[in-house]
Amino acid sequence: MAKKRIFSGMRPTGKLHLGHLVGALTNWTKLQEEYECFFMIADWHALMSEYENPAELKANMLDNAIDWLSCGIDPEKSAIFIQSQVPQHLELSFILSLITPLGLLERCPTYKEQLRQVDNRDLSTYAFLGYPVLQAADILLYKADGVPVGEDQLPHLELTRQIVRKFNHLYKTECFPEPKALLAQTTRLLGLDGRKMSKSYNNYISLSDAPEIIRKKVQGMFTDPERIRVTDCGHPDKCSVFSYYAAFSSHFKQKVHDRCTKGAIGCTECKKELAALLVDLLMPIQEKRQALEKDKKYIYEILSAGKQKALLVAEKTIAQVRELLKI
Repeated sequence: MAKKRIFSGMRPTGKLHLGHLVGALTNWTKLQEEYECFFMIADWHALMSEYENPAELKANMLDNAIDWLSCGIDPEKSAIFIQSQVPQHLELSFILSLITPLGLLERCPTYKEQLRQVDNRDLSTYAFLGYPVLQAADILLYKADGVPVGEDQLPHLELTRQIVRKFNHLYKTECFPEPKALLAQTTRLLGLDGRKMSKSYNNYISLSDAPEIIRKKVQGMFTDPERIRVTDCGHPDKCSVFSYYAAFSSHFKQKVHDRCTKGAIGCTECKKELAALLVDLLMPIQEKRQALEKDKKYIYEILSAGKQKALLVAEKTIAQVRELLKI
């Protein structure tokens, strides 16, 4: 029996961080044991916000690929490829844009949120408004049964499902399946300052950060605002530091919770222990990363092989779509 297929991707806009690890990469490594996987480095999507300064895009793509491999993505089990090297993504995106109502895009929650929050880039563009259509094309090109996503991407996936229903109804076909969301156990990790983790806020720990940088960043984290003295009983469920224990260690989670609520550990000591936990967690990933950085030819070979796997599926899908549209 053939494996079901999943698709996911990331924008290469900078260093990957702990949020990517818990929100995507840990989930991807598990899913690749059960599904046929296509994992895409989404450079077209990155250009939608970075079009004014694309100089670092190529380096970011290579860096992200190295992180994926270091975290356990196996090129023998998963196709790893670059979006722009598979031209059918843009072709299908245009075709789907023909049947996507403008109002559907304007009501997308993440679109409106980005317009409000991002003030250092001009996102009032045709491409950025159509971001969900390209995302739908990415998924549907591979006829993915499921998509590993975070909670913030659920509106986009539902929009994809609406496009599928309209396309299949309009052309009297079952060409595309309605992809299901595959949520990670931990879908969102708060930033070091308690806000959403974001490169724009510089409130994250990179997967490649050195131990001394991790310790410094953790010591600057916000803690329980209601706790004044070391002996005060804490409220771990309101503390950003505790959310990291919850995400990365079920063993330490309960231990820290008990000590915090009893006033048996201060915030400074708690953060020292968290920093040590994160340094240990990232050590094997960083060791793999250091080895891969020395063999960039190998990385390009993996990306080339992934592109060929992606093209085989993409060409077949586009041929079917063209036949339905009589072009």
